[in-house]
Amino acid sequence: RAAYNRAMPDAEHPYSSLTPDLVLDALDTVGVRGDGRLIALGSYENRVYQVMLDDGPPVVAKFYRPGRWSDGQIGEEHAFVRSLADAEVPSVPPREIDGRTLHVHAGFRFAVYDKCGGRPPELDRDEVLEWLGRFLGRLHSVGANGRFAVRPALDVETFGTAPRNYLLASDFLPPELRDAWTAASALALDGVKRAFDRAGDVATLRLHGDVHPGNVLWIDSGEMRGPHFVDFDDARTGPAMQDLWMLISGDRESMEHQLARVLEGYERFRAFDRRELHLVEALRTLRLLHYSAWIAQRWDDPAFPAAFPWFGTTRYWQDRILELREQIGAMDETPLVVV
Repeated sequence: RAAYNRAMPDAEHPYSSLTPDLVLDALDTVGVRGDGRLIALGSYENRVYQVMLDDGPPVVAKFYRPGRWSDGQIGEEHAFVRSLADAEVPSVPPREIDGRTLHVHAGFRFAVYDKCGGRPPELDRDEVLEWLGRFLGRLHSVGANGRFAVRPALDVETFGTAPRNYLLASDFLPPELRDAWTAASALALDGVKRAFDRAGDVATLRLHGDVHPGNVLWIDSGEMRGPHFVDFDDARTGPAMQDLWMLISGDRESMEHQLARVLEGYERFRAFDRRELHLVEALRTLRLLHYSAWIAQRWDDPAFPAAFPWFGTTRYWQDRILELREQIGAMDETPLVVV
């Protein structure tokens, strides 16, 4: 029996009041006139809609999850994306309307973006990996030229220790697997800390923070041809490797080849500290811990039980324990070699 069945989430959630009429009314307050047609886009953390307009091409409206970020933290995200666009790094900044990019209506904070179409990148092609590397090198060059003052860092504490503590304090872990997960997660965090120790004092910078294929839109033709980075909602301060490791997968030989292609493009614009190769599996481990805690923390949102019905089941946590044990071994292996 799933642990979460003891206390299913309340059907009422702040997003319950975010009706289509409220979305259209919010946009109307900033002069964006929708024609009544909305398409909900894939986003669990926030609510994102493609909005058809009366007098122009469609836009994308992003309604921020209440309570997640402060106005100052959202402002830093918007300013970072604007600085990237100004440096001609392909990205989609929010529209500035009446001197502001963040707006409020009926308690919801929202931003409006120009619609950018595209498809996921083909990561099995060397030229695509090199192209992504070039643009990430440019993105990080901009990221290194400033600092976030109020957005958080991606580190062992925020992405490892805190998520683990949250899960241990919750009732999501099945009792029969609690001891096994507790031990595996503790050993995994020890492995993460050793990996960071081996990497040493690597530089940190402003990152996209979540460069998976779903956050890269590939345009096939025209002046905008190539990758565009979208959804900077997870922008944080951290090591450069955080924006690279999710582009590689497979066995060791495959990952070394893929990362070499990414770095071939990346280092045309920015040097890469090879000590960060120690962090690939450590960052993967932190993401595994953070992901489980993220679902648990959002369980009161009715969208989450519907999207993740397997969460909290015995099989789910058995798989997570196996993953963590595999990561414990992976982190103690020789790091990838990229010349």
